[in-house]
Amino acid sequence: MNTLESWTEAVCAELGLDPAVMDTRAVLDLARDAAHQVARPAAPLTAYLLGVAVGRGQPLDGAADRLSELAARWPAPDAAS
Repeated sequence: MNTLESWTEAVCAELGLDPAVMDTRAVLDLARDAAHQVARPAAPLTAYLLGVAVGRGQPLDGAADRLSELAARWPAPDAAS
């Protein structure tokens, strides 16, 4: 088990979550997309908002896909000026 897997398992245990429902790759891919397409600080914020949406009943994969697509469409910083 690597450090990220150990950390995820520990966090899930601490929060009373089932690690089997965690899709680490989807969350990390979304964070990467937000960081690279929008801005670095968007990565943790987007991951948090994804968690809120999933907690309110949205499916993880669908919500992550929609947010990744939104990040891909986001205008480059110099294009927004």
